[in-house]
Amino acid sequence: MKLTIYEVAKSLNLPMNTIERWIRQGKIPIQKSGSIYIISEAVIKKWADSHNLSFFLSKKEDNQDKNLVPGNLLPAMQRGSILYGIKGQTVEEVLKDATDNIHDSLIKNKEELFVTLIERESLASTAIGNGVAIPHPRTPLSELRKNSAIITCFLEKPVDFEAIDNKPVFIMFMLLSISVKTHLHLLSRLSFCVRNKLFIEFLKTSPAPDAFYAKISDYEEELDLAGNF
Repeated sequence: MKLTIYEVAKSLNLPMNTIERWIRQGKIPIQKSGSIYIISEAVIKKWADSHNLSFFLSKKEDNQDKNLVPGNLLPAMQRGSILYGIKGQTVEEVLKDATDNIHDSLIKNKEELFVTLIERESLASTAIGNGVAIPHPRTPLSELRKNSAIITCFLEKPVDFEAIDNKPVFIMFMLLSISVKTHLHLLSRLSFCVRNKLFIEFLKTSPAPDAFYAKISDYEEELDLAGNF
């Protein structure tokens, strides 16, 4: 089983800031899936034992997470909608403008969301290359209740996110999930799309909503036929 930073901190009964610091220092063995850190339950248990730390994972939360249906990209993107012309010259500015413009029916506490996005960005850039970033909170959002959402944000001007390929970001897919399982599911499907160079070129045209959603639908058909996601 894979755990998030939040779950590890809770299981070790330690502050999340401590876990984040240890990750930055390379003290905790981690894996990376897309733009998020994933920690193996078996590995962290062994690590905790070797460092004389107690480890307890609540099975109640595990079962709740397993019962959630992940859903797919298209409905998540339609719920989040598309934002064009997001303004800003820095990561903080474009994230602030994007969160301010999210529809009130989706997120009410936008200031809190902005803070969680910045906190996540301080750990490591969510830019994955080719001008794409996938900003997201470090933990699932209870405010979303039953449905995750992806807000597609076309930036007015490309912004330096300190991506590994040094390419400035021109589009953000803000991923807001209700569970770890849903987050990983949506992230894997989104990663499939943005690895395609033709899709990146398509995104650079700032397509209208109908064309954008049609393209996402086509890619999801490919994924469903392949049966890998």
